[in-house]
Amino acid sequence: MQILQPFGWMRPRGYSHAMAASGRLVFISGQVGWDEHCHFQTTDFVKQARQALQNIVTILAEADGRPEHIVRLTWYVIDKQEYQAAGKELGMVYRSMMGQHYPAMTAVQVAALMEDQARVEIEATAVIP
Repeated sequence: MQILQPFGWMRPRGYSHAMAASGRLVFISGQVGWDEHCHFQTTDFVKQARQALQNIVTILAEADGRPEHIVRLTWYVIDKQEYQAAGKELGMVYRSMMGQHYPAMTAVQVAALMEDQARVEIEATAVIP
């Protein structure tokens, strides 16, 4: 796996501009912050993000993958201000789940998610060597 950092570009904080990898591709559909029984345990944004990331890690393990194999994450949030305000706490949660691995990431504010209780939905792409 190679992080692509163009010469002269500022290094992004908390993500990479791009990644190059070869191996087995794994595409994980958007995961919301519910448990394995499709029940939300909380309405808290950060706690839902933690659960969504845990869901991704659990699914990835089914393909013998680990968090460091993720090359792209797309975050869909319903409240941009809530996402930004949670930055420090969200960063701690992210690092506890993903370590110091920062794939290419996009965050998008959307009008709504398909699950009414969901505050965030995260999809992932991984490449397992």
